[in-house]
Amino acid sequence: MSTTASDPLAALVSLPGVPDAVDSVRKAVDRVYGHRVMRRRSNEVTAEAALRGSRGSAALAGADWNLEEVRRRTDFSGEDEARTVGAALRLTAEAGQLLSVWRQSPLRVLARLHLVAAGGATPDDAVGRPRLAGEAVDEPLIEAPLPSAGEVAGRLEGLSRLIIAGGSAPALITAAVVHGELLALRPFGSHNGLVARTAERIVLIGSGLDPKSICPAEVGHAEQGRAAYVAAFESYTAGTPEGMAAWITHCGRSIELGVRESTAVCEALQRGAA
Repeated sequence: MSTTASDPLAALVSLPGVPDAVDSVRKAVDRVYGHRVMRRRSNEVTAEAALRGSRGSAALAGADWNLEEVRRRTDFSGEDEARTVGAALRLTAEAGQLLSVWRQSPLRVLARLHLVAAGGATPDDAVGRPRLAGEAVDEPLIEAPLPSAGEVAGRLEGLSRLIIAGGSAPALITAAVVHGELLALRPFGSHNGLVARTAERIVLIGSGLDPKSICPAEVGHAEQGRAAYVAAFESYTAGTPEGMAAWITHCGRSIELGVRESTAVCEALQRGAA
């Protein structure tokens, strides 16, 4: 991620295709928030979006379960896939509780997210802190070169400063950069993808774009498929304007697909079918 201007994220809005993506996302979000069901049953839509978003994030982490299995299951302490789904569910539940801390100390939030995701599955001294030199990373979906521990520390600090400073960048751009940077860094020994997608969710909620958390980008990332997700991420890591634009527009499409999912939930609630 380059930082060549005083407000580097805002500068990304001029990349080819990005203004259209920002506008399309805003219109899609406005439409679902204007649905008549949202006036009286928004809590139900939020709960369903959380469940579906968790399922989508877990699918990208290798646990592609049927939605009804996620809904039915109560024990997530068994095999690896169950633990992954459980971690995704816990992270989604935690996201809305961390908004005020995120604005002041993003690194504390990331540490907390890793602690929640690990859920006791990682040795205590490795939970909730960036990895040290020589420590391995378990993130099978992402095969990009792994930055050194020193580079991770520096780039995390830079990302934190950008978040705390705020700026005029649209929520889509900030969310996409936070998501992409955390995937690129893989700062923890495990669960980096789940944490990165949760951080994206926190940005979308806290920015005011999706304050009720009914537009689960994780659904869209999963719907577009793991191969498309990895290809878009590789565009981000290329660091070119075209690559950044490709990643941002991919994230925008994911939000729109999440909106479509929640619109279907609204329609089902309206019909009395959900």
